[in-house]
Amino acid sequence: MSFRHTMSISLRCPLSLFAALLLMQSLADAQTSSDSFIHSRAAYYPNSDEKGTDKGACGFGSFGATINGGDVSAASDLYRNGVGCGACYQVRCTNTAYCSDKGVTVVITDQGSGDRTDFILSRRAFGRMAQTTDAAASLLALGVIDVEYRRYPNKNITIKIDENSNYPYYLAFVIWYQQGKKDITAVQLCETRNLVCKLLDRSYGAVWTTTSPPNGPLSLRMLLGDDEEGQEPWIIPINNIPQNWKAGETYDLGVQVDL
Repeated sequence: MSFRHTMSISLRCPLSLFAALLLMQSLADAQTSSDSFIHSRAAYYPNSDEKGTDKGACGFGSFGATINGGDVSAASDLYRNGVGCGACYQVRCTNTAYCSDKGVTVVITDQGSGDRTDFILSRRAFGRMAQTTDAAASLLALGVIDVEYRRYPNKNITIKIDENSNYPYYLAFVIWYQQGKKDITAVQLCETRNLVCKLLDRSYGAVWTTTSPPNGPLSLRMLLGDDEEGQEPWIIPINNIPQNWKAGETYDLGVQVDL
């Protein structure tokens, strides 16, 4: 398992292997950095303002328009019946006359499809793939462009308590900033005092719910599923949900995943 906290983590391995592994990793990175991108196409919301939309299939509500500074996207196949909600992707267009090497990092907040596209970006995110303001105008005029993308750690995984939550009887939240190649396929809510855990229900999109949540400060355990490799590790963020959690509040879980 490979995940990182915002604090430094000390990794220990036999010294005799370290130099060789470092060299092998450097060579692998140089050879595969460009290969890690997947080729596709992207469009942008034709009837939206600069940022995203206030409603979406992921359950983010009004925050779906402003999360990640408005650099958001709807997805077609990547939506995957809501499992892909909250995932972070680096998306960059491939027209060298207009596009930057960095591209833009977006969060999936909705479901949508266009002309053979994987992404329907907000107008803001679409323009941010360009090198200059003039180049952004040219991209917007094209409407649909070739892109390449990859999952990308961007910010700490964060949850937002749904406004319909009712302390302490009903808890619902959405997960923002999913990273890595694996998806969060199950979530457990645990008491930090006696480690009794309760499996949550996925309501829809990125919304996880439970009635009668445990008492006291709460920790989360998240299962990362992988259909291709069949490996399903659990991760435990370092930050807890406070005992007196409140509807509408956001809580930084203090972890980024790169699996």
